[in-house]
Amino acid sequence: MSTAMLAAASGMAAQQVNLDTIAENLANADVAGFKESSATFAEVLSPGEAGLGTAQTGTRVAFAQGKLERSGGAFDVAIDGPGFLVVTDGNGRRAYTRDGSFARADDGTLRNAQGWRLQGVRIPEDATGVDVGERGDVVAQTPRGPQTLGQLRLAEFAAPEGLQRIGGAMFRATRACGAMHLLVPGGDDGPRIRFGMLEKSNVSIVQSMMQILSAQRAYEANAKGVQAADEMLRIADNLSRG
Repeated sequence: MSTAMLAAASGMAAQQVNLDTIAENLANADVAGFKESSATFAEVLSPGEAGLGTAQTGTRVAFAQGKLERSGGAFDVAIDGPGFLVVTDGNGRRAYTRDGSFARADDGTLRNAQGWRLQGVRIPEDATGVDVGERGDVVAQTPRGPQTLGQLRLAEFAAPEGLQRIGGAMFRATRACGAMHLLVPGGDDGPRIRFGMLEKSNVSIVQSMMQILSAQRAYEANAKGVQAADEMLRIADNLSRG
């Protein structure tokens, strides 16, 4: 394969990955707390520094704040500022999310749609209502009066871009994100808990559609490059035969 064809073909593959990433963003645009991703690429160089094409180097998640909206969920919470809610599964594995949509399970725990449990909260059976303050204090209304159930703490990382997405709005820690630290919300200039609200995804539909058009044009340009390189190889082969 010629260098020109290799470069154009790698460009086609790169734009296909780019399109797939944008499509995933759009598919999760209505998921609370979802953070959009963008594919990252690097130029492939030969030993002589000649460009050989494009290689994917991974994806980068943009943790920009999404819009907060009032929700109808009795146990919904949103984070106003940086940080993540800590959730665990039945095996004790820990994950981090900005999706604060929870429902009360039979055992009194608060669980998300995937069944992960919000860490540190259990609602008593006789609770008639729950309130969560800006500092994460969880208070249940019971026949015996208000009962403090605990305090939500938020996880923070030195390099949140190093988190690995495990589906939708959920992430797991890696070495790249640094050590996890728990913080109490509501401090000066710190994040706050907004009870009865959810954070929308930070995906812009209009921007994503423009990105799709740009990626499609780049894909088509690279496809024409492959066709041109193939035609040049055919002509060169005919000349050598003649």
